[in-house]
Amino acid sequence: MILTTLLLALGACATQPYAPTPDAPGFLSGLLHGFLSWFAMAAHVFSPEIRVYAYPNDGGWYDFGFLLGITAWGGIAAAMSD
Repeated sequence: MILTTLLLALGACATQPYAPTPDAPGFLSGLLHGFLSWFAMAAHVFSPEIRVYAYPNDGGWYDFGFLLGITAWGGIAAAMSD
C-alpha cells in the first residue's frame, strides 16, 4: 500500500506537457546551454527567472546537446590537469 502510494505520488509530478514550437531550442542551443550550465546555476541562485534547462525544447536533440555541453567541462578539466 505504501509503495503504491509512493509510486503514484512520484508519477503525478513526472509529467510535463509537450508544446512543440517552430522556434524551440534544438541541438546547438542545448550544447550552448550545457556548456554554460555552471554559470546559469550560479546566476539562478540570485535570480530565479534564470533557468539552467530550457523548456519547452526540441526534445531528444536538445537533451543530447545539453549532455555534450555538460561533459565538455570534464574534458576541459582533464586537459588542464596534465
